[in-house]
Amino acid sequence: MNALERHSLFTPPEGSVVLVVMDGVGIGGDNEGNAVRIARTPVLDRIFSEYPLTQLAAHGPAVGMPSWKDMGNSEVGHNAIGAGRVFAQGARLVKEAIESRRIFESATWNEMIGQNLERGSALHLIGLLSDGNVHSHIDHLFALIREADRRDVKRLFVHPLLDGRDVEAKSALDYVRPLEQLLQEIRRSGERNYRIASGGGRMLVTMDRYFADWTIVERGYNAHVHGKGRAFVSAEEAITAFRSEDPAVIDQFLPPFVVVEDGRPVGPMSDGDTVVYFNFRGDRAIEISMAFENDDFAGFDRGRRPDVCYAGMMQYDGDLKLPARFLVQPPAITRTMGEYLARSGVRQLAISETQKFGHVTYFWNGNRSGKFDEELETYIEIPSDKVPFETAPEMKAALITDAVIEKMKTRRFPFIRLNYANGDMVGHTGVLEAAVKAMEVVDENLGRLLEAVKEMNGVALITADHGNSDEMFEVDRKTGELKRNGKGERIIRTSHTLNPVPFAIVGPPPFDRVEFDESLERPMLSHIASTVLLILGYEPPEDYDPPLIKHPIR
Repeated sequence: MNALERHSLFTPPEGSVVLVVMDGVGIGGDNEGNAVRIARTPVLDRIFSEYPLTQLAAHGPAVGMPSWKDMGNSEVGHNAIGAGRVFAQGARLVKEAIESRRIFESATWNEMIGQNLERGSALHLIGLLSDGNVHSHIDHLFALIREADRRDVKRLFVHPLLDGRDVEAKSALDYVRPLEQLLQEIRRSGERNYRIASGGGRMLVTMDRYFADWTIVERGYNAHVHGKGRAFVSAEEAITAFRSEDPAVIDQFLPPFVVVEDGRPVGPMSDGDTVVYFNFRGDRAIEISMAFENDDFAGFDRGRRPDVCYAGMMQYDGDLKLPARFLVQPPAITRTMGEYLARSGVRQLAISETQKFGHVTYFWNGNRSGKFDEELETYIEIPSDKVPFETAPEMKAALITDAVIEKMKTRRFPFIRLNYANGDMVGHTGVLEAAVKAMEVVDENLGRLLEAVKEMNGVALITADHGNSDEMFEVDRKTGELKRNGKGERIIRTSHTLNPVPFAIVGPPPFDRVEFDESLERPMLSHIASTVLLILGYEPPEDYDPPLIKHPIR
């Protein structure tokens, strides 16, 4: 690919162009569940009232999801921002592959089914059980189960990870019961042993990311593979028992469980079995994939590793070729903004704490590990604390800000991108007071950052990748009122929202008077890349979505 061409009419600022992603900070309604509005945020209030501001679509087809009913998420949001255009994402690709039956015609699926039939071995399906459509969808799981039955697979075991994060906080039984019903129907229809074998809440079991806490993966591996964990006669019994013991616990934090019969686990893994991890999103799939595939593995003691054939719904890391087998081809995202800047000799800094570090690097670069240019790119990861986020809503915002200011003052980085994780990670806890505090911390650090940007004559672009803390309680889409349960209580929301996100430009003249291009029918996250390149003084690539701002500045 070629280097970018200089723009003849656009002069970049003297200091850095700093793109701030306030993760999980959407523009929601004026109600008692909107932590973004409730929080005391004098910096954001000033930005939104005094500087150029617009709203961006950050969900549905705007980020490559199937429909406008589908929430955005950090993965697809950062893909869109970094790529400068929209690619069909995992949810849509898997849906289309199932509808066209391409997934069942794939070499991987047929290899695995062939092994099951030849050896009489079991097929294991591990993944997030919900219709959140962020990491997985229950419809995809049901399609795999029905096709396995159609192909005469005799033994199949499901290891569901309970959500309560991309769906309602205590909705696990709404998904477990239909799954049990399907499995029972298949068992009654012939010589089949189709069962739920193990599971647990996604934040305690299996679905760690960015190597933050291997014990999460270890719990899942022991339950799924070895059948080690607290024993119950069914998944429903496990969920009911956990809730009885701790009425405040929500699904994502339920402990691991193992389903037993006659005192023995019903579905541990054996040599010759096949395993499909049916999540399509990559970040919380990489570590469990390593545990199954890597011979050289130091994450935890796996005990005796059975000789199984493992595949992912998609390949979660194209550079690492992980996993080696997969059912659906991932989107091929090329020529990202980061690669263009590297090829054009522009120094870049990417920084966040562990929980979002992969988003400003891996996802930003089109699901690519590593750097495009070791000399021109600097990545800084601030280690996240291993504590419940509602107990420390400040997270690492202050340390991120300190590091960015220090690097900015070197004047070595024309472009800096950072992610404040607070609005999303604390929003997912469902604790309103903590989310309010998180927003106030982000606002305070944003103020410090903008002072440094001003001092260095730089430009800051303030945005988000999707909403979350803007709706801490469920909202009735027709009335706009907060939903309430049978007791009149507000229903906690822990998932992302469908709300737009802000995009503001803060800088010295003439950047403080830019005009947004009103001809754009629906401004989206993917328009940010061209906007950044323009402000840096470059002509955006022709196939990028156009800039959000008019040029030249009048």
